[in-house]
Amino acid sequence: MTLAPKTMRALVPFLVFAILAPQGVAGNPKRDLVAAARTQIGTTVTYDPCYQSMDYPGGDVPIDRGVCTDVIIRALRKSHGIDLQKCVHEDMKANFSKYPKIWGLKVTDRNIDHRRVQNLQAYFKRTGYETPVTKDASDYRPGDLVTCIVPPNLPHVMVVSDRKSDEGIPLVIHNIGQGTREENRLFEFELTGHYRLPKSEPAHGTPPEAPQPPP
Repeated sequence: MTLAPKTMRALVPFLVFAILAPQGVAGNPKRDLVAAARTQIGTTVTYDPCYQSMDYPGGDVPIDRGVCTDVIIRALRKSHGIDLQKCVHEDMKANFSKYPKIWGLKVTDRNIDHRRVQNLQAYFKRTGYETPVTKDASDYRPGDLVTCIVPPNLPHVMVVSDRKSDEGIPLVIHNIGQGTREENRLFEFELTGHYRLPKSEPAHGTPPEAPQPPP
């Protein structure tokens, strides 16, 4: 169908806006993850590491509380439909020897396994999410996940934000002790891991098919 010149002139402003307007969150999966993490600010207000029984799959502790891993778990469920509780439990059950033995467990525990930073690190590495750890701020993109050690020996995980400090360092969204917050703390502690989800992710807690986990 050919539009009349008058109709075309009327449409020009709308076409220009559509081309130049920034994409919304829904068009960028990595920023979806950031936005999902950000919704926890002011809602998750307490750091609570207590062991709690929960439903499976899709289990969660009360939304007003949790630890650093709960920020990641909730954000991935909301933004990508990935249920880390299910993913970690299934992979850990099938490959128990590939996961840390720090806690002396002999079997999996779907209430807590996915809430431990070291287990998430093992899972992210096995699913091909691992990317180099550097001290260059430009290497950290919105939606990346980073782990670190908070002195003296507390493992911690954070979401890289799409906002930056005045110095150009990406902020992070995390729960480090006072509920979920967005702060300039990316390089405050020794980084131990850097993970980036692929461009597309299967939903409903299904691990990606490629790359295959190492033997």
